[in-house]
Amino acid sequence: MSSPAPNFVSHSDRVKSVDFHSEKPWILTALHTGNVQIWNYDTKTLVKAMEVSEKSTRAAKFIHRKNWIATASDDQQIRIFDAETFSLINEFTAHSDFIRSLTVHPTLPYLISASDDRKIRVWDWENEWRMEQEFQEHAHYIMQIAVNPEDPEMFVSGSLDKTLKVWKLGEQESICTLEGHEKGVNCVEFLTGGRIVSGSDDCSICVWDIQTQKCIETLKNAHKNNVTFVTPFKTWIISGAEDSTVKIWNSQTFSLEKELNFEKGRAWCVAAGKSDAIAVGFDSGAVTVEI
Repeated sequence: MSSPAPNFVSHSDRVKSVDFHSEKPWILTALHTGNVQIWNYDTKTLVKAMEVSEKSTRAAKFIHRKNWIATASDDQQIRIFDAETFSLINEFTAHSDFIRSLTVHPTLPYLISASDDRKIRVWDWENEWRMEQEFQEHAHYIMQIAVNPEDPEMFVSGSLDKTLKVWKLGEQESICTLEGHEKGVNCVEFLTGGRIVSGSDDCSICVWDIQTQKCIETLKNAHKNNVTFVTPFKTWIISGAEDSTVKIWNSQTFSLEKELNFEKGRAWCVAAGKSDAIAVGFDSGAVTVEI
């Protein structure tokens, strides 16, 4: 695999979250400063800069079915904006501490949030943003949550308590706890075939089998510093870390196929587009690149 060059580069403060629009050539970036930016990666122009919070905004997602943007910040607020006019539609106190992660449910009218208050909460936008359910078992900050595309009732959480927990909507207790990382878990995503991938402050990446609840592959020293993101993309697993690198792994053999460095500081977040592109957020901006 040859080293791809980025087709778009933004220059900004630290990017904590990135997301693709489903139809428009837009990426949504959430910044450590609290601002949110929307970039057109075709025309390479800034569509909109939004001052969301005076504190860090760690998550921002397009809610495509409603043409909304959801943001979550260290001020404990979730805010909903119109994705056309960028006007504020709603805001509410969602947690009692920093909000680390937002996930839009693929079929139900739910936005799922995770926080340093060690709670996961499910918000129903068709019921005036009522909290439908709360999950609480982790012993430390919850860094990321992800819904299983093969079974949307199931989701996974990763925590600085070194564990992953698998949950089902409507059930009070977790299905299982996955233990094996030596330090906190920063990122979790589902792979095909009933598998989960996770990345940790122990610099490793683990692949888990949901049915056996076992780690089936460990990439020790996958990076030289804390692993900040992992995501499936086509036949690969894409990972990033505070060592500033983005790595592309074969999702079946787990061999390293390519290492990328865009010279933009630590890598913090990733999103996969519908085509061949991924977007990655760094200390000094974001890039989109075709792989």
